[in-house]
Amino acid sequence: MLIVGLGNPGPKHAGDRHNVGFWLADLLATHIGATFAVAQKLQGEECRGLLAGVPVRLIKPSTYMNRSGQCVRRVLDYYDIPIEQLLVVHDELDLPAGSARLKRGGGHGGHNGLRDILANCGPDFMRLRIGIGHPGHKDLVTDYVLHAPGKQERSEIVDALTESVRAIETCTVRGLEAAMQQLHSVLPRKNGSAEYGPAG
Repeated sequence: MLIVGLGNPGPKHAGDRHNVGFWLADLLATHIGATFAVAQKLQGEECRGLLAGVPVRLIKPSTYMNRSGQCVRRVLDYYDIPIEQLLVVHDELDLPAGSARLKRGGGHGGHNGLRDILANCGPDFMRLRIGIGHPGHKDLVTDYVLHAPGKQERSEIVDALTESVRAIETCTVRGLEAAMQQLHSVLPRKNGSAEYGPAG
């Protein structure tokens, strides 16, 4: 499985809500005892290891969010990985902080990282959507995603990331449907009617 966490590179953006995909990738790397290293040929950072005995490859693009698809396309081609084995992890405005959802396919929902991946790779990949909440008005979104969450909000996001790691482990062994059932049952209140917008 290829797991790509989305975010913007560099210390300036490390704590941003927009970088929760990187947070999950780092958490997974720690979980499998691996360390990220720069892979210039792939336009990103890379590590690999075994998750529940299954080989996984983790990628953090260095292309900035809006060009994530360039890195993903390059990795898929370089390692000849079918897009069905790709899991993209990204922040989701339409889910409250502390929530997470798995799915396959769908549109970009206004997310520029997903927009570029769809343009370069098509729609048939798995997504892990990490809720970060919504600032309440679309004009506030850019500033909101490029700033760090508050202490309580960050704690809720980290809890969701921890459950997401367990779900990804299930996905590698038992498949996406089993992982979805596990994740969505663990966080039922957060994944239900409390959404700020459409779930797609």
